[in-house]
Order: sequence, then structure tokens, then C-alpha cells
Amino acid sequence: MLSAVSYASEAFHKWKDVPIQQRQRIMLQYQALIRDNMNDLATLITLEQGKTLVDARGDVFRGLEVVEAACGLGGSAMMGETLENLSKGLDTYSYRQPLGVCAGI
Repeated sequence: MLSAVSYASEAFHKWKDVPIQQRQRIMLQYQALIRDNMNDLATLITLEQGKTLVDARGDVFRGLEVVEAACGLGGSAMMGETLENLSKGLDTYSYRQPLGVCAGI
């Protein structure tokens, strides 16, 4: 786990500078790879974890759904906000920027 976080931290410094649309294209390619290899991925899960093939296919499908959701985050979800005249003479601006590595189990 520590080496995975280390490699991800190194990659993050380059990834954060990749434009949103290019990141989205990469995620769409990832989505296609998962979709094209669903049965192989499910078989690997079955061999590695001992799950039934039906359960493993469900796991792959749920993973695919997460990737599909990430693909839809393209431009608008990463846009910041501008609020003018929040108070007299006060405008606010927010920026969405990648902050770092996270992991999910």
C-alpha cells in the first residue's frame, strides 16, 4: 500500500497539470478497456478472491460505473465559482484544483 501511495504521489505532480479535457479522454479510454475486458477481469477476481463469477462480474460492473461517473465530471464539475457583490465591495472566487492522492478500499 505504501509503495502504491508513493507512486501515485509522484504521478500526481504531472497529472495535476494535465488539462481537464485530456484527463477526460484518458478516463474514457480506461472505461473502454474495462468494458472490453469485463469477463477477463471478472475471471481474475474469481481466481484471486474466490468469489463466484456472477459476483465478480458485479464487482467489475460497479467499478465501471465509478469510472463512467468520473468521465462525466469533465469540465463543469471542475469549474470554480464567482460570486459578485456577496457583500458591499466583496466578490468571492473559488477554484477547484487537484490536492493530492487518496485511496479507497
